[in-house]
Amino acid sequence: MRSHGVGTYAATAGVPARREAREAMTRPAPLVRDLRARDGRGPTGLAFAAGDIVVVSGLPGSGKSTLIRRAAAGGGIDSQDARDRWERRLPGRLPYAVYRPLVRIAHYAGLRRALRSGESVVVHDCGTQTWVRRWLAREARRRGRRLHLVLLDVAPEVARAGQRERGRGVSGYAFARHRRAVGGLIAAAETGRLPRGCASAVLLDRQAAGALGSIAFPAPRGE
Repeated sequence: MRSHGVGTYAATAGVPARREAREAMTRPAPLVRDLRARDGRGPTGLAFAAGDIVVVSGLPGSGKSTLIRRAAAGGGIDSQDARDRWERRLPGRLPYAVYRPLVRIAHYAGLRRALRSGESVVVHDCGTQTWVRRWLAREARRRGRRLHLVLLDVAPEVARAGQRERGRGVSGYAFARHRRAVGGLIAAAETGRLPRGCASAVLLDRQAAGALGSIAFPAPRGE
């Protein structure tokens, strides 16, 4: 026989679960666009609704910063920009690990300012910090807009080569963390199971990313 205490807990715990299930049934299914393996013949631009938030994720060296600089109006919010600013201020021989916390604070402060503006935002995200996506999803809901993922699916050896080209690499431990996180995001997108709060995902390989010239947020007609 089940004790009264356990039964009470189970009945109470079931309430939010049922509410969440009802909400899931009323939410539209996430849209996943797979633009990989098209030999560069995919679209040359991505369009989202004005005010939406787009997160670009992928392995270090996969080309996230390059894509954002080339395609995002205004350059997006890229942690690499914060790192470059701090590098110009500090002695060249100072290891990045020493001032990494300052870079992260500057990056998230800039992201917060961009979000508070209410404008459309393209964000560079390493994929390992799930709290960042939860934060962005909450902000999208608050402003009545949607959160989208752009996932760069690049082989680890290609990403490592990209790191060598830019003269910046990450440790083997950090790279393994990135591989697990990004691999999980890509696998989830392939089966239509996006992280909570994400309305859509676009899967890109290196060629598809290279073909993209714009990530745009056109205003509705009449505005």
